[in-house]
Amino acid sequence: MVAPAPLHQRIEFVVELARRLHEYGTAAPRLEAAISLVARRLHLGCDVLSTPTSIVMSFADDVHGQRSLAEITQVVRLSPGEVNLKRLCLVDEIADRVIDGSLDLAEGALRLRLIGDLPQPALSKLAGVLAYGVASACVAAILLTGWAGVATAGLIGLATGATSMLAANRPNIAAAFEAISALVATIVATLVAVYVVPIEVRSVVIASLIILLPGMSLTTAVRELSSQHLISGTARMAGAMATLLKLAFGTAAAAHLCTLLGWVPAQMPAPAVPAWLEWVAVPVAALSFAITFRSPLRHYPIVIGAVILGYLCTRIGGAYVSAPFGVFLGGLVLGAVSNVFARLFRRPGALIREPGIILLVPGSVGFRSLSFVFERDVMLGLDTGITLLTLLIALVAGLLFGDLLVPPRRKL
Repeated sequence: MVAPAPLHQRIEFVVELARRLHEYGTAAPRLEAAISLVARRLHLGCDVLSTPTSIVMSFADDVHGQRSLAEITQVVRLSPGEVNLKRLCLVDEIADRVIDGSLDLAEGALRLRLIGDLPQPALSKLAGVLAYGVASACVAAILLTGWAGVATAGLIGLATGATSMLAANRPNIAAAFEAISALVATIVATLVAVYVVPIEVRSVVIASLIILLPGMSLTTAVRELSSQHLISGTARMAGAMATLLKLAFGTAAAAHLCTLLGWVPAQMPAPAVPAWLEWVAVPVAALSFAITFRSPLRHYPIVIGAVILGYLCTRIGGAYVSAPFGVFLGGLVLGAVSNVFARLFRRPGALIREPGIILLVPGSVGFRSLSFVFERDVMLGLDTGITLLTLLIALVAGLLFGDLLVPPRRKL
C-alpha cells in the first residue's frame, strides 16, 4: 500500500513526474489530468496548473479521506517541452508501477530523475539531422515540386538540422534559430532557381522548414483553449505566433535581399512528376517523423502506420468533400485509434496521436499567411489566415470527437 509513505516522499514523486511529462511535450489538459489521477492514487489532494513554461502544484495530505487546506505549494519553472515519445513511455511505465505498488516511491522518483539526465547519443543526434533532410525532401515530393525541388529541399533540411545541433548549446543562436533557418533556406532556394535549375521557391522553402513550422503548437493551443485551459492555451498560441513571425521575417528579409542583388527567379510551370512519388514520400516521411519524435524503436511500425493513416483520411475526405472535412476526418480517426491503442497496450496514446497528425497540422498555412502580410498583400494574408483558422478548428474538433467515440481510459 503506497499511502503510508511520508508526505514529502509522495510529493517528491508527483513533482518529478509532472516535470518529466512537461519536458516530453504533454499538453496541459492531459498533464493536469494525469497528475491529479496519480496524486489521488497516492492519497494526495493536488491542485495543478500547467502552462508552457511552468507548473504550479498545491498539495494536501489525504490519507484519512479528509482533505485539508494545501500544506505545500511547489512552483516549477521549465522551458517549453518537446515531444520525446521514448522517454514519455518510460515515464508512463514508472508511474504505472508506482501506482500498482510494484515500485517503491523513492526508487520511482530516482528513475524519473535518471531519465531526465540521460544524454542523447551521438548516433541519435546524427539521425535527427538526417531526419530533417529526409522529411524536407519528402514533403517537397508531396507538394509536387519536382526532382530538383526535392533535392534542394533535402539539402536545405540537412543544413537546418545541423544548425539545430549548434543551437542546442548556444542560447544566442537558439533565440534566432528560426529566422536564421528561414533566411538561409530562402537564399539557397533562390540561388538554385536562378543559377542551377528552375524550381518553385516558395514550395521548396516551406518543405525545407516543415520541421520548424509550429503547426503542432497551434493545434495544441486551440485544443487547450477549447478545453478551458485558457492560460496555457493563450501562452502556447503566443509562442507559436512568435515562431511563425520569426520564420516569416527571415523569409521576407531574404527575399528582399535577393531582389536587391538581382537574384529574381523566373516563373515556371508546375513540374511534371510521377504519380507514385507521393506514395513513396509519405511512408519515408513517416519514418523521419518517428526519428524526430524519438519514438521507441519497437513502435516504429505503429508510428509509420499512424502517419500514413492520417494522410490517407485527409486525402480521401478532401477529395470527396472538402479540405477541412478531410482534416476533421483524419483527426477523428487518429483520436479514436490512439485511445484504442492506449486501452489495449497500456501505453500512451500519444505514440499514435502526435506523429499521426503531423501532416494534418496547418503550420504551413500560417506561414503563408504571415508571408503575404510581410509582402504587403494583406487581403490574401487575411484569406489564408481564415483558412488556417478553419483547418485548426476542423482538426481540434476531429480529435475531440475521437475522444467521444472512444473515451480515453489513460490520460496520456
